[in-house]
Amino acid sequence: MIDARTLAEGLAKALARAGMGAPEGLHRLTGGATMESWRFSSGGEDFVLRRAPSLEFMQDRPYGHATEAAVIRAARAAGVTAPEVVVELAPEDGIGSGFVMRALPGTPNPKEILAMEDPAGLLRQVARDLARIHSLRPGDVPGDVPVMDYRAAIADLRRQFEEAGGDRPIIALGLKWMEDNCPEPCEPVLNHGDYRMGNILAENSDLTGVLDWELAHFGDSHEDLAFGCMAVWRFHRYDRPALGLGSLADYFAAYEAESGRTVDRDRFRYWLVHRTVWWAMGCLRCARVWRDGSDRMLERVVISRRTSEQELDLLMLLEEDALTDGITPKERMSDDYLYFGEAQTGEIATAVSEWLATIKDRLEGHDRFQLAVARNALGILARQYAICPRVSDKELADDFLSGKRSMMTDPTIPRLRRDALDKLETDSPKYPALAVARALWSESTEVID
Repeated sequence: MIDARTLAEGLAKALARAGMGAPEGLHRLTGGATMESWRFSSGGEDFVLRRAPSLEFMQDRPYGHATEAAVIRAARAAGVTAPEVVVELAPEDGIGSGFVMRALPGTPNPKEILAMEDPAGLLRQVARDLARIHSLRPGDVPGDVPVMDYRAAIADLRRQFEEAGGDRPIIALGLKWMEDNCPEPCEPVLNHGDYRMGNILAENSDLTGVLDWELAHFGDSHEDLAFGCMAVWRFHRYDRPALGLGSLADYFAAYEAESGRTVDRDRFRYWLVHRTVWWAMGCLRCARVWRDGSDRMLERVVISRRTSEQELDLLMLLEEDALTDGITPKERMSDDYLYFGEAQTGEIATAVSEWLATIKDRLEGHDRFQLAVARNALGILARQYAICPRVSDKELADDFLSGKRSMMTDPTIPRLRRDALDKLETDSPKYPALAVARALWSESTEVID
């Protein structure tokens, strides 16, 4: 983690190469699950630094920030409302990998964009820019921008699935469907790779910017068309299947008018399934990069829990009537459930979340965003323990109290020992007696049925 002073000093070196003054008011922007974004001023104008959280984070990527910057420049030259790149970071700057862009007007906030007065007009502009992106061919950008091999992409997702445990039946269904329905390759065009609500800027129903180009590659144009139409990127406008802005018919018509190409509905459906599986695996990867230390941001662990969203969406895509009668959901803790023991995990999470809410007004910028993410994380814990509450075994306790069962002879004692170890490991792992008990019971904690 680079401190703010070091970041400002390194950024000043990069800006000097572009004939610009040192940064002023450097601060972290909210959002950015993959890359960091820092806003600042120089010479009375506003700019944004986009950088990787670590150099290790860039190692497995197909290309670096220099190529990404070149792609953005090519898109801007093709008429896309892409930002102007002014300088790339260099190793001698000492602040990692990234580049500086001139700031654009507008908001990236999906809630604000989806509430604008003319969503249909904005959708036409979104379709226009996507068509212009797809006008670019391999000769227009650096040679290390990859061309997608559809079958290889499926195989890679399958490998990731197996490395993540291979234990998600719905994702397995999606992978098999993709293998059985993969379309034949078509003429590759430049795909933005992450063209969706959240990566566009808008102001007064006008498109003002297309952001986050690190996933750009060559492939089927339908992939970009489908990705933004996934349920997850419609946010609170599930009823508008085209980016939460309007109908698919209007989106396709605007795209076809600008591009001169006809949208193939079957290919669109394939890529809708493909990218849903892709994002499910992306959510799982967030937990992995947090665990291995390459990015310890709080968003990583929270996003990893969004895998469940994609599993639900995928199941509905593959089989709308999959949820038939006779499937009983896991029983939740009923409203009249009474628990009189120590505070449960969900209750602790709720208490911390409530306290965090009291300091919200003291924070600003990225810290305020992180607080919202933290409260979301605590909400996950609270909801999980509402479904799987930590309950006691009253029947067994009654039997012990009545003398019906004895500690000296009862076969449940090994299970009680194991449960006591597990419980204390969660509640107070530094408690001195824990290590003693673990050693004492190491040979006798096996559960006896």
